Parts: sequence; C-alpha cells; structure tokens
Amino acid sequence: MKEAILAAFEKSRSRRAIWDSAMVYVLSLCAFGVLCVLFLIIFHLLVQGVTSLNLDFFTHLPKPVGEKGGGMANGIAGTFTLLALAICVGVPIGLGAGVYLSEYAELKFAHTVRFMADVMNGIPSIVYGIFAYIVCVLPMHGFSALSGGFALGIMMIPMISRTSEQFVRMVPNQLREAGLALGVPKWRVTIDIVVPAALAGIMTGIMVSLARVAGETAPLLFTAFGNRYWQHSLTQPIAALPLQVFTYAISPFDDWHRQAWAGAIVLILMVLLINGWAQFYVMSRNRWSSGK
Repeated sequence: MKEAILAAFEKSRSRRAIWDSAMVYVLSLCAFGVLCVLFLIIFHLLVQGVTSLNLDFFTHLPKPVGEKGGGMANGIAGTFTLLALAICVGVPIGLGAGVYLSEYAELKFAHTVRFMADVMNGIPSIVYGIFAYIVCVLPMHGFSALSGGFALGIMMIPMISRTSEQFVRMVPNQLREAGLALGVPKWRVTIDIVVPAALAGIMTGIMVSLARVAGETAPLLFTAFGNRYWQHSLTQPIAALPLQVFTYAISPFDDWHRQAWAGAIVLILMVLLINGWAQFYVMSRNRWSSGK
C-alpha cells in the first residue's frame, strides 16, 4: 500500500514538473514574441527611412509640394512644444488626483474618481480631440498649439493619476505616522514626506504617459491642425511630427513617403529615450536611497 502511494505521488510530481516546464516554455515564447514584434517594427522603419535621416531632416523646413529634400525641423520643435504644454495641463491634475485616491481611498468619492479614471484610460484618442475642439478650438475661433497641448494633457491625466496612486500607496505607513506624531497636519505630511518618498515612481508614471501621447495624431488633427512653417505664437496652428508623418504617408510622392518613414523612426526614438530616461531615473533613485 505504501509503495503504491509513493508511486502515485512520484507520477503526480512528474506530471506537474512536465506541465511546469511546458508552461515556462510557452510563457518564454510569448515574451520572445513581444521582442520580435518590436524589433521587426524598428527594422522595417530603419530599412524604409534611414536614408532620409540626415542633417537637413532635423534643421530644415518641409519643401513645397513636389520638390525633393527638406526636413521636419518645425514638426520636431512643435512636438516638444505640445508635450511641454501637455505636461502643464496633465501633471498637476493627474498627480493631485493620484495623491487624493491614495490618501483618501476609503471615501466614496475616491471610488467614483478611480472608476472614472479607468474609463478615461479606455476612451479613444479621437474622442479627446473632438472634446478639445469643442472646448478650445471653437471658443478661440481657430486651431492652436494651446488646444493641441490641452488635448494631449487631458489624455495624460488618467494614466498619471492611477500610477501616482499606486506608488504613493506603496509608501510605508510608518512615515505617515511619524509625521503625524510630530503634530504636522496631514496635508503637510503628504506633500513633504509621502510625495517625495514616491517621487521615483511618480516620475516613471509621468514619463510613460508622456511617451504614450507623444505619437498621437488623431487629437492633433482637431486641435493643432499642423503648420508648414516655424511656430511664432501658441494661439496659431502648430506643426507636429505625427501630423507630418500622417500627411506625408498619404501623399503620392515617393520622397515624402521616405521622409514619413524617417519621421516614424524619430518618433520611436523619442519614445525609447523617454522610457529609457524613466528607467534610469528610477534605478539612480533606488541606488541613492540604498546608499550604494
């Protein structure tokens, strides 16, 4: 009887070990598939557009229709302008909402805000563009950089709020209790102790949300509209790299097609650099905190 039980146990353990190894291989293949997709995209972009990446691409304005050459300098500068405006709109609101959701999570209103933030995360970007068109473009009687930055900024809010909530919640309660024990008001404890302790994670969430909106095109079609020249006023239409990539990609000119691929490469590099900087910042903060 004992031998039969041991044999059954060994058979069961062997079966579990086989299934465990099989699932490890399946999950490894899935992870490898993610890398393959990314590398295939980057490889295809490089093959199609690397020949158009030169100094003129980064320093010159687009050429008139039908002429070869030129660049997307105004689009690159416009993209950074729009991202700066988006930060001004999205970061204060998103960070404030995230801190509120973490520090007052037991309130019913916090549950409502959390649910609405999750809903906002699933809203298509073109809907944000239409909303910004109604709220900003129509009252201002024209397309502008401000309306484009507003559209991108409100897209950043739900992601920043949810990531900030998670990282602020990870701060040990002992820090909060120590501040409160000294007689410091809760709002000062939150601002001076809790938020700085979660700063690395908060910055990561901000950078990830910034990388997400950097390549958005649909909202800018309704707000920034695009411009073939340098931008001199935030109340006027502004060029953006995604807009120029879209315009060049649907054009009938081969040279514009090559520049569209080159613009896509620059967008991918921007996203990689933003995410890479976020990872580097987190690692450096962790090393500083551990004293290494």
